[in-house]
Amino acid sequence: MDGSIALTPGQRNGLLDLYRRELTPCVRLRAHIILLLADGHAWTLICTVLFCSSATIARWKERFEKDGVEALCAERRGRPATLLGYVSLIVKWVKRRVPRDFGYCRSRWCCATLVLILWEVRQVKVSCQSVRRWLGAAGWVWRRPRPVPGKQDAARVWKLRKIRELLRDLPADEAAVFEDEVDLNLNPEIGCMWMEKGHQAQVVTPGTNVKRYLAGSMSWRTGELIETLGDKRDAALFVKHLDDLRRRHRHSKVIHVILDNARFHTIEGSKVVRQYLVEHGERIKLHYLPAYSPNDNPVERVWWHLREEVTRNHCCQTIDELVKLTLAWLEERGAFKVQGRMYERLKRVG
Repeated sequence: MDGSIALTPGQRNGLLDLYRRELTPCVRLRAHIILLLADGHAWTLICTVLFCSSATIARWKERFEKDGVEALCAERRGRPATLLGYVSLIVKWVKRRVPRDFGYCRSRWCCATLVLILWEVRQVKVSCQSVRRWLGAAGWVWRRPRPVPGKQDAARVWKLRKIRELLRDLPADEAAVFEDEVDLNLNPEIGCMWMEKGHQAQVVTPGTNVKRYLAGSMSWRTGELIETLGDKRDAALFVKHLDDLRRRHRHSKVIHVILDNARFHTIEGSKVVRQYLVEHGERIKLHYLPAYSPNDNPVERVWWHLREEVTRNHCCQTIDELVKLTLAWLEERGAFKVQGRMYERLKRVG
């Protein structure tokens, strides 16, 4: 076999550039073959060193002699380019359709379902791994979605504007807090954790669930959290918490409590709350957030961190142990940051 190839200085530099900088392995291999041929090495040596066949050497030698360095980059290995159209098709299905549209009783997409539908609709056979790789290349990831309410309060804009005005113009001798409740469960919620590959970790659960409830209010100015523990999430816990707020903010002329529309928070839904406001309405003012808007209450973010760092996957054997752990975590964290776009803007202005 004639392995003689004469290279001009420009061709040699171009081949060296491909060999050193090209990201595609097959293109680097082709450049390497031509460089070794130009240096007079035997074909058997090239096949042995580069783990390729003599047919591969002959093919790229012929193409180089015909079209030069550019010929080495003209052909890419892998599946035919016609499959690229199916990538966008699968992305469109995941984005705009559900498996029920194709007759499958499934609530969400998985790679296996996409493989089946691609075969049924287009008679294209691919593997689950190929679909997973396509979705990843298109910027899609497998993660837990965030639940959001489907409904929206018709007076949402007006209510949020009134709360922003309240916080912006809050007098120095008055306080504003964000209030909400969270439940503590002896049976832990299960979340992601590190574990050895091939061995699923176990979280031991007591079996019989026991609950406690925590009412908490976060100060608008300082981020300090005031909490009240109870056995039930009801009006009794709420008014007990309002008493704690009055004691902790005893130097404030008025305490503005910003909270959600739970029935036991309102005078229409609870006689206990109505009677309490008759007695202490000069100091306690309730301001209700728009309905179906948990993201507008910054204390919800505190509860999210509590679940992620304490209650999820916990190993407490008694509810008292869990309560003690929760209160210790709150004390350790200290003040929290008020998070939320509309509140952060007000902080910057202030």
